[in-house]
Amino acid sequence: MKLLLVEDDFDLSGALTRVLRKRGFDVTHSNDGIEALALLRSDGFEAVILDLGIPGIDGLQLLQRLRGRGSTVPVLVLTARGSVGERVTGLNAGADDYLAKPFDLDELDARLRALVRRSRGLDDPRCGELRYERGSGAFYVKEQALELTRRESALLAALMAQPGHAVTRERLALLAFSDDALSQGEGLEVLVHRVRKKLVGTGAQVTTLRGLGYLLQEEKRAA
Repeated sequence: MKLLLVEDDFDLSGALTRVLRKRGFDVTHSNDGIEALALLRSDGFEAVILDLGIPGIDGLQLLQRLRGRGSTVPVLVLTARGSVGERVTGLNAGADDYLAKPFDLDELDARLRALVRRSRGLDDPRCGELRYERGSGAFYVKEQALELTRRESALLAALMAQPGHAVTRERLALLAFSDDALSQGEGLEVLVHRVRKKLVGTGAQVTTLRGLGYLLQEEKRAA
């Protein structure tokens, strides 16, 4: 599993490189955003661990340029910037996952492998007649694009990542909202309601799991 580690803290990058290699990763290290972007032109990497506070160009700029040229390589942001707003900014810039420092090595390993497993999937995720095109981030119903706002798209993408599995309210609020956390509870209910209306006739539905969150599943049809 070929991995690019973009981190300018040499003590941390050295330790991470040694540990990840012992766990079976083929690690290339870069401590500069411009160098990392050049390395990623080879498209030989299966995943990227990206620190945001790097020289050259910062992590957010690197992400935006990477996605702007059409790359879909999975990127896990690893940074000390752990506020909700900063996480949302990173995810909206194109990150696939976000892990704040300090972190657990086993969790980092598990998240990396999950990202790579998803990226190796042969087909785009589907639920009923709904299809999520990972590369563009667009949703389709019978090849007709489904019109969604940015927040609706972020919420549906999180649910579509694992149809039939619950996603917590906190996770959905984190992905969909960047405003004050106190308003997210009521805002999430409204957002889910809007998405449900747009899914009518697609064969997919959002189900509420009390105390857990929401899940996307195929609509049950009457016999």
